[in-house]
Amino acid sequence: MIKVYGIKNCDSVKKALSFFKKHAMEYEFYDFNKESPSCETIDTWLQKLDIDALFNARSTTYRELKLKELALDNVAKREWLCKENRLIKRPVVQYKDTIIVGFNEDNYKGVFL
Repeated sequence: MIKVYGIKNCDSVKKALSFFKKHAMEYEFYDFNKESPSCETIDTWLQKLDIDALFNARSTTYRELKLKELALDNVAKREWLCKENRLIKRPVVQYKDTIIVGFNEDNYKGVFL
């Protein structure tokens, strides 16, 4: 089963969900506004991804928390991902052993079609 993590009103999440609907693919959606992924889930993603692929240093939350000033290392970035899900780039799509962050139609076609 395809698992999609994100926020429903995020443009990239909308594009991902639209892709799956267009191709009649079933998925489970996990809304960050209703539930945060556990640290264990984030650690599973980080086994497959570089932390900078998951950590959104361009987000409003990043700027509001003034995290740039802290010059975070990877351990600190992981801790922030666990406590503030709005720092996670969206969507995160989990399918079998594959984790995809963001939306790129060509990447999705290569994995899902």
